[in-house]
Amino acid sequence: MSSTFASLSVPNYRTYATGAIVSNVGTWMGRAAQDWVVLTVLTQNSGTALGIVTGLQFIPMLVLAPWTGAVIDRVPKRALLMVSQAMLGLAAIVGGVLVVTGTAELWHFYLIALATGLATAFDNPARQSFVSEMVPRGRLANAVALNSASFNFGRLAGPGVAGLVIAAFGSGPALLVNGASFGAVIIALALMNGSELSPAPRAKGGRGSAIDGLRYVRSRPDILTVLVLVFILGTFGLNFQMTIALMATEVFDKSAEGYGLLGTILAVGSLSGALLAARRNQPRMRVLLISLVGFTVAATAAALAPTYWAFAIALAVCGLAALTATTTANAMVQMRSEPSMRGRVMALYMALFVGGKPLGAPLLGVIADALGARWTVAVGAIAVGVTVAAVSRWLIRHENVRVTYSRSSRPHLQVIHEGPPVPPRPVPDVARAAAR
Repeated sequence: MSSTFASLSVPNYRTYATGAIVSNVGTWMGRAAQDWVVLTVLTQNSGTALGIVTGLQFIPMLVLAPWTGAVIDRVPKRALLMVSQAMLGLAAIVGGVLVVTGTAELWHFYLIALATGLATAFDNPARQSFVSEMVPRGRLANAVALNSASFNFGRLAGPGVAGLVIAAFGSGPALLVNGASFGAVIIALALMNGSELSPAPRAKGGRGSAIDGLRYVRSRPDILTVLVLVFILGTFGLNFQMTIALMATEVFDKSAEGYGLLGTILAVGSLSGALLAARRNQPRMRVLLISLVGFTVAATAAALAPTYWAFAIALAVCGLAALTATTTANAMVQMRSEPSMRGRVMALYMALFVGGKPLGAPLLGVIADALGARWTVAVGAIAVGVTVAAVSRWLIRHENVRVTYSRSSRPHLQVIHEGPPVPPRPVPDVARAAAR
């Protein structure tokens, strides 16, 4: 089997991945159908209503992260995922039934969005940390990348399938299909061979508290560094849904078709980045930093793009670099965390990565109104670039890391962790072998 899909040789992961790809397509169908219902059925294209629905889905993850992580570390993740997936499916089915029966009101979808957000606050970090229980450590980075590839395949296929279902049967059935798709993951979890899983030790007593999780992350500068990078990227760099819409309409004067094509191009770039990341066995700091430098350059090019197609090409590179960064960061955080702490660490990771978007979106909106659409893209490039420079300087000063750039026949950037000072004897290559 190709190294890109190495984790699929693990029976439990193969079973899980099969259910996940069905569910991911359904999830993106549901998002498209939900937005359509809110904008066209329940309101007259109210952006405010849609913003509230979106916010209610993200806020629980941001607010409850320490507590949900503590729960995840105390209970079997497989069982927790069955419950959270069932709750997500039930929420989607309730929305679909309300729409099909013509009884849906806006406040119904506010409550459904909140219920979805609460379930997701447990589901997302549990799914992330459960990967390490399905595959051996050497294939964790590959499995994380394949999960990202599955998610982005869903983002590519889901909205298109939703459009076909809505056109043929209506938005209610599209929501019902999404609800049913969660059953694929539940069935996959039930079919797994429990004896082949490697459950993390459950946290008990004081070691299982939410505060203890925060203290653990604070005591781990290597993990904290990755979380800072992910937060800045997610908050200012990955608000593509907003920035693409602004660039398509205000800068390039494109219709809905032009905007939709940009979303597809971004998803193709992201899917490519995830598949390329799946070929790497070990997540390294240098890959994370280089990919963020690549994102900075691509986002700068996108902000300055003179034409629609130049912007589209730069956007594809942004997607590739961003997915390389996020999959590398995800695997790094999981592999460096104590197994009994992994749920709490991943809950914080998801809160900072996903929860930062609602914080960044209003700021980008103000910038768009004051300075124009191009600056919403440029701000992401500036924020990520400045953070990468600051983190690199910190690593050089405190972690004995050396950053070099070569302009030889193959230009490349090197980030070398030389480790602690060694005794004065000739061991020239040992430290470099420890490169991150």
